[in-house]
Amino acid sequence: MNLAQFPRYPLTFGPSPITHLNRLTDHLGGNVEIYAKREDCNSGLAFGGNKTRKLEYLIPQAIEEGCDTLVSIGGIQSNQTRQVAAVAAHLGMRCVLVQENWVSYDDSIYDRVGNIELSRIMGAELRLDDAGFDIGIRPSWQNALEEVERQGGKPFPIPAGCSEHPRGGLGFVGFAEEVRQQERELGFEFDYVVVCSVTGSTQAGMVVGFAADGRADRVIGIDASAKPDQTREQITRIARDTASLVELDRSIADDDVVLDTRYGGPEYGVPNEGTLEAIRLCGRLEGVLTDPVYEGKSMHGLIDKIRHGEFPDGARVLYAHLGGAPALSAYAALFKNG
Repeated sequence: MNLAQFPRYPLTFGPSPITHLNRLTDHLGGNVEIYAKREDCNSGLAFGGNKTRKLEYLIPQAIEEGCDTLVSIGGIQSNQTRQVAAVAAHLGMRCVLVQENWVSYDDSIYDRVGNIELSRIMGAELRLDDAGFDIGIRPSWQNALEEVERQGGKPFPIPAGCSEHPRGGLGFVGFAEEVRQQERELGFEFDYVVVCSVTGSTQAGMVVGFAADGRADRVIGIDASAKPDQTREQITRIARDTASLVELDRSIADDDVVLDTRYGGPEYGVPNEGTLEAIRLCGRLEGVLTDPVYEGKSMHGLIDKIRHGEFPDGARVLYAHLGGAPALSAYAALFKNG
């Protein structure tokens, strides 16, 4: 496997830390040791997150091609668009963001606080669109790219979650390599990695990265799209494309992609009671903040799987915290009593 052939523009602090969630471990019986790899604090650029790691492999192409405008898309409370806005500001580029109405959540502050507020502060130009949720290529995004060109700019297209970009999976191939180094320092290997999945390239990159030492199927995706068939197809396709790109010495099989579909409902961006319980439990036991769209759902999945004995006793599980907490204020009404 050859990841080093691809240029990387540093946007993160370096390896994101791994912490032991000892109080959560004890609360859930102590038979499964829970650790977290903190992508939520991996960068000084607007709180960072998993897309910042991905953008490290996309930005060199934007610079090489002489682009002056980063153009991306997400929902109103998109972590992706907030991180793209931060990177654009850091590089001195213009930023155009399409914010579609992906979430069926009605609150008068929803489009004024959280991620979208931060993007506005950082100078991004926003295009709000009423289109609903979909993880595919969107006409509104293509229209924004064409608009930049008509204005004389040179746009660099960054699809939702970076996922449809050919290099969108590389950052999380690097994540796996980073984990292996940290495992050497810790003196043990993790038995499982739990990660939230929606547009697919985060899990896809992990699948490829951990396939290098035979652990592809130990990456447990927790679907948060509530469209799991589409998400599974996209993870598998991106993993295969990424494996080819980095010259992995084996193919990616269907059963290398593990996606638990029980926790994404009722729909994308709308939490269920288990999501909310997981957010509160993780916050109160560990001081670690998760969100109603992504990390609350994957944390719900992790907690529930431990409660139901789905990991063997003595297992060490690494929870990939991808960083969605800036969206919490948009859901303030859900937490008015804590």
